Amino acid sequence: MTHPAYGVLRQVTPEAAVLLARNPSPMTLEGTNTWLLRGPAERDCVVVDPGPADEAHLAAVRAAGPVTVILLTHGHPDHAEGARRLHELTGAPVRALDPRHRYGGEGLAGGDVVAAAGVAARVIATPGHTGDSLCFLVGDAVLTGDTVLGRGSTVVAHPDGRLADYLDSLHRLRELGPRTVLPGHGPELPDAAAAAESYLRHRRLRLDQVRAVLAELGPAADPLRVVAAVYADVDRQLWPAAELSVRAQLDYLRGR
Repeated sequence: MTHPAYGVLRQVTPEAAVLLARNPSPMTLEGTNTWLLRGPAERDCVVVDPGPADEAHLAAVRAAGPVTVILLTHGHPDHAEGARRLHELTGAPVRALDPRHRYGGEGLAGGDVVAAAGVAARVIATPGHTGDSLCFLVGDAVLTGDTVLGRGSTVVAHPDGRLADYLDSLHRLRELGPRTVLPGHGPELPDAAAAAESYLRHRRLRLDQVRAVLAELGPAADPLRVVAAVYADVDRQLWPAAELSVRAQLDYLRGR
Protein backbone atom coordinates (compact mmCIF):
# COMPACT_ATOMS: atom_id res chain seq x y z
CA MET A 1 0.00 0.00 0.00
CA THR A 2 1.42 3.39 -1.00
CA HIS A 3 0.46 6.59 0.76
CA PRO A 4 1.32 9.99 -0.79
CA ALA A 5 2.61 11.29 2.54
CA TYR A 6 5.20 8.54 3.03
CA GLY A 7 8.72 9.96 3.13
CA VAL A 8 7.48 13.57 3.03
CA LEU A 9 8.32 15.76 6.02
CA ARG A 10 5.30 17.91 6.91
CA GLN A 11 5.60 20.88 9.27
CA VAL A 12 2.68 20.98 11.70
CA THR A 13 3.67 23.48 14.41
CA PRO A 14 6.65 25.84 14.65
CA GLU A 15 8.53 23.16 16.61
CA ALA A 16 7.11 19.91 15.21
CA ALA A 17 7.16 18.17 11.83
CA VAL A 18 5.95 14.66 11.03
CA LEU A 19 7.03 11.72 8.88
CA LEU A 20 4.45 8.99 8.30
CA ALA A 21 5.75 5.43 8.68
CA ARG A 22 4.87 2.79 6.11
CA ASN A 23 2.84 0.54 8.42
CA PRO A 24 -0.87 1.16 7.77
CA SER A 25 -3.36 -1.21 9.41
CA PRO A 26 -6.71 -1.13 11.20
CA MET A 27 -4.78 -0.57 14.44
CA THR A 28 -2.25 2.01 13.16
CA LEU A 29 -4.61 3.90 10.81
CA GLU A 30 -2.49 5.42 7.99
CA GLY A 31 0.68 4.45 9.86
CA THR A 32 2.76 5.62 12.79
CA ASN A 33 3.52 9.32 13.06
CA THR A 34 7.21 9.91 13.70
CA TRP A 35 7.63 13.42 15.10
CA LEU A 36 10.72 15.57 14.60
CA LEU A 37 11.15 18.49 17.01
CA ARG A 38 13.50 21.44 16.60
CA GLY A 39 13.67 25.15 17.28
CA PRO A 40 13.81 27.85 14.59
CA ALA A 41 16.99 27.76 12.49
CA GLU A 42 18.15 24.54 14.23
CA ARG A 43 19.62 21.75 12.08
CA ASP A 44 19.53 19.09 14.78
CA CYS A 45 16.27 17.46 15.81
CA VAL A 46 14.67 15.36 18.52
CA VAL A 47 12.87 12.28 17.18
CA VAL A 48 9.77 10.99 18.95
CA ASP A 49 8.71 7.42 18.07
CA PRO A 50 10.90 6.17 15.20
CA GLY A 51 8.18 3.65 14.33
CA PRO A 52 8.77 0.17 12.86
CA ALA A 53 12.14 -1.18 11.80
CA ASP A 54 11.55 -0.06 8.22
CA GLU A 55 14.83 0.94 6.54
CA ALA A 56 13.22 3.36 4.08
CA HIS A 57 11.36 5.16 6.85
CA LEU A 58 14.40 5.32 9.11
CA ALA A 59 16.49 6.64 6.20
CA ALA A 60 13.96 9.45 5.74
CA VAL A 61 14.13 10.23 9.46
CA ARG A 62 17.91 10.26 9.36
CA ALA A 63 17.92 12.50 6.27
CA ALA A 64 15.76 15.03 8.13
CA GLY A 65 18.32 15.16 10.98
CA PRO A 66 20.97 15.28 12.35
CA VAL A 67 19.26 13.41 15.21
CA THR A 68 20.32 14.49 18.71
CA VAL A 69 18.09 12.28 20.91
CA ILE A 70 15.28 9.75 20.39
CA LEU A 71 12.26 9.70 22.72
CA LEU A 72 9.60 6.99 23.01
CA THR A 73 5.98 7.52 24.04
CA HIS A 74 5.82 3.79 24.85
CA GLY A 75 7.34 0.49 23.86
CA HIS A 76 4.83 -1.00 21.40
CA PRO A 77 6.64 -2.16 18.23
CA ASP A 78 4.79 0.17 15.86
CA HIS A 79 6.35 3.07 17.82
CA ALA A 80 9.61 1.69 19.18
CA GLU A 81 10.81 -1.19 17.02
CA GLY A 82 12.99 1.10 14.89
CA ALA A 83 14.62 2.82 17.87
CA ARG A 84 17.63 0.52 18.16
CA ARG A 85 18.35 0.73 14.42
CA LEU A 86 18.02 4.53 14.39
CA HIS A 87 20.39 4.63 17.37
CA GLU A 88 22.87 2.54 15.36
CA LEU A 89 22.51 4.80 12.33
CA THR A 90 22.83 8.11 14.15
CA GLY A 91 24.48 7.46 17.51
CA ALA A 92 21.60 9.32 19.18
CA PRO A 93 20.60 7.92 22.58
CA VAL A 94 17.14 6.45 23.04
CA ARG A 95 15.27 7.57 26.14
CA ALA A 96 12.15 5.80 27.42
CA LEU A 97 10.37 5.02 30.65
CA ASP A 98 10.85 1.25 30.22
CA PRO A 99 14.54 0.27 30.58
CA ARG A 100 14.10 -2.42 27.93
CA HIS A 101 13.72 0.27 25.26
CA ARG A 102 16.66 2.47 26.18
CA TYR A 103 19.77 2.39 24.02
CA GLY A 104 22.65 4.52 25.25
CA GLY A 105 20.26 6.90 26.99
CA GLU A 106 18.81 7.71 30.38
CA GLY A 107 15.30 6.95 31.56
CA LEU A 108 12.30 9.24 31.37
CA ALA A 109 9.68 10.04 34.00
CA GLY A 110 6.86 12.51 34.48
CA GLY A 111 8.18 15.99 35.21
CA ASP A 112 11.45 15.52 33.30
CA VAL A 113 12.39 18.13 30.71
CA VAL A 114 14.40 17.10 27.65
CA ALA A 115 16.18 20.15 26.27
CA ALA A 116 17.78 19.61 22.86
CA ALA A 117 17.71 20.98 19.31
CA GLY A 118 16.32 24.30 20.52
CA VAL A 119 13.21 22.82 22.14
CA ALA A 120 12.23 21.81 25.65
CA ALA A 121 9.98 18.73 25.83
CA ARG A 122 8.28 18.32 29.21
CA VAL A 123 7.41 14.72 30.05
CA ILE A 124 3.90 13.91 31.28
CA ALA A 125 3.28 10.46 32.76
CA THR A 126 0.11 9.10 31.13
CA PRO A 127 -0.14 5.37 31.89
CA GLY A 128 -3.22 3.45 30.83
CA HIS A 129 -2.84 2.46 27.19
CA THR A 130 0.32 0.80 28.49
CA GLY A 131 2.06 1.04 31.81
CA ASP A 132 4.95 2.97 30.24
CA SER A 133 2.97 5.52 28.23
CA LEU A 134 4.26 9.09 28.20
CA CYS A 135 3.21 12.33 26.53
CA PHE A 136 5.48 15.26 25.68
CA LEU A 137 4.50 18.91 26.00
CA VAL A 138 6.32 21.08 23.44
CA GLY A 139 5.34 24.71 22.98
CA ASP A 140 1.60 24.93 22.46
CA ALA A 141 1.28 21.25 21.49
CA VAL A 142 1.26 17.87 23.20
CA LEU A 143 2.55 14.64 21.62
CA THR A 144 0.20 11.92 22.84
CA GLY A 145 1.46 8.64 21.35
CA ASP A 146 -1.45 6.21 21.60
CA THR A 147 -3.03 7.86 24.65
CA VAL A 148 -5.11 10.05 22.32
CA LEU A 149 -5.33 9.22 18.61
CA GLY A 150 -6.14 11.56 15.77
CA ARG A 151 -9.16 9.43 14.88
CA GLY A 152 -11.16 6.85 16.79
CA SER A 153 -10.33 5.58 20.26
CA THR A 154 -7.38 3.66 21.66
CA VAL A 155 -7.10 0.29 23.34
CA VAL A 156 -6.36 -0.15 27.03
CA ALA A 157 -3.87 -2.98 26.57
CA HIS A 158 -4.73 -5.15 29.57
CA PRO A 159 -3.03 -6.36 31.72
CA ASP A 160 -0.16 -3.90 31.19
CA GLY A 161 -2.66 -1.11 30.55
CA ARG A 162 -5.12 -0.32 33.33
CA LEU A 163 -8.38 1.58 32.89
CA ALA A 164 -8.15 3.46 36.21
CA ASP A 165 -4.72 4.76 35.20
CA TYR A 166 -6.02 5.66 31.73
CA LEU A 167 -8.93 7.68 33.09
CA ASP A 168 -6.54 9.55 35.39
CA SER A 169 -4.29 10.27 32.42
CA LEU A 170 -7.20 11.62 30.37
CA HIS A 171 -8.08 13.96 33.24
CA ARG A 172 -4.45 15.09 33.27
CA LEU A 173 -4.55 15.84 29.54
CA ARG A 174 -7.87 17.65 29.89
CA GLU A 175 -6.18 20.08 32.26
CA LEU A 176 -3.78 21.17 29.49
CA GLY A 177 -6.49 23.23 27.83
CA PRO A 178 -6.76 23.95 24.09
CA ARG A 179 -3.33 22.75 23.00
CA THR A 180 -2.75 21.08 19.65
CA VAL A 181 -2.68 17.27 19.87
CA LEU A 182 0.10 15.61 17.88
CA PRO A 183 -0.93 11.93 18.04
CA GLY A 184 0.91 8.70 17.35
CA HIS A 185 -1.59 7.81 14.61
CA GLY A 186 -4.00 9.87 12.55
CA PRO A 187 -4.32 13.63 12.02
CA GLU A 188 -3.49 16.27 14.58
CA LEU A 189 -6.35 17.66 16.69
CA PRO A 190 -6.89 21.32 17.65
CA ASP A 191 -7.81 20.97 21.34
CA ALA A 192 -6.30 18.55 23.87
CA ALA A 193 -8.91 19.35 26.50
CA ALA A 194 -11.80 18.69 24.12
CA ALA A 195 -10.21 15.48 22.85
CA ALA A 196 -9.63 14.18 26.38
CA GLU A 197 -13.20 15.03 27.39
CA SER A 198 -14.52 13.19 24.32
CA TYR A 199 -12.45 10.14 25.28
CA LEU A 200 -13.76 10.29 28.85
CA ARG A 201 -17.36 10.36 27.59
CA HIS A 202 -16.62 7.39 25.32
CA ARG A 203 -15.14 5.41 28.23
CA ARG A 204 -18.14 6.19 30.44
CA LEU A 205 -20.46 4.99 27.67
CA ARG A 206 -18.52 1.75 27.22
CA LEU A 207 -18.54 1.12 30.99
CA ASP A 208 -22.31 1.61 31.07
CA GLN A 209 -22.65 -0.86 28.18
CA VAL A 210 -20.45 -3.43 29.92
CA ARG A 211 -22.44 -3.02 33.15
CA ALA A 212 -25.64 -3.70 31.21
CA VAL A 213 -24.19 -6.86 29.66
CA LEU A 214 -22.96 -8.08 33.06
CA ALA A 215 -26.42 -7.50 34.50
CA GLU A 216 -27.79 -9.82 31.82
CA LEU A 217 -25.02 -12.44 31.66
CA GLY A 218 -23.75 -12.33 35.21
CA PRO A 219 -20.55 -10.92 36.74
CA ALA A 220 -18.45 -13.89 35.55
CA ALA A 221 -19.36 -13.37 31.88
CA ASP A 222 -16.80 -14.50 29.30
CA PRO A 223 -14.98 -11.38 27.95
CA LEU A 224 -15.53 -12.59 24.38
CA ARG A 225 -19.30 -12.58 24.94
CA VAL A 226 -19.02 -9.05 26.30
CA VAL A 227 -17.05 -8.01 23.20
CA ALA A 228 -19.70 -9.50 20.91
CA ALA A 229 -22.44 -7.57 22.71
CA VAL A 230 -20.72 -4.22 23.26
CA TYR A 231 -18.58 -4.01 20.10
CA ALA A 232 -21.05 -5.55 17.65
CA ASP A 233 -20.82 -2.45 15.44
CA VAL A 234 -17.00 -2.53 15.33
CA ASP A 235 -14.97 -4.18 12.56
CA ARG A 236 -14.23 -7.75 13.66
CA GLN A 237 -10.55 -7.20 12.80
CA LEU A 238 -10.49 -4.93 15.88
CA TRP A 239 -12.16 -7.41 18.23
CA PRO A 240 -8.85 -8.78 19.61
CA ALA A 241 -7.97 -5.22 20.66
CA ALA A 242 -11.52 -4.71 21.94
CA GLU A 243 -11.10 -7.84 24.07
CA LEU A 244 -8.09 -6.25 25.79
CA SER A 245 -10.16 -3.16 26.57
CA VAL A 246 -13.06 -5.30 27.81
CA ARG A 247 -10.73 -7.20 30.13
CA ALA A 248 -9.48 -3.83 31.43
CA GLN A 249 -13.07 -2.67 31.91
CA LEU A 250 -14.01 -5.86 33.76
CA ASP A 251 -10.96 -5.54 35.99
CA TYR A 252 -11.89 -1.91 36.70
CA LEU A 253 -15.52 -2.73 37.55
CA ARG A 254 -14.69 -5.75 39.68
CA GLY A 255 -12.21 -3.65 41.63
CA ARG A 256 -15.06 -1.37 42.57
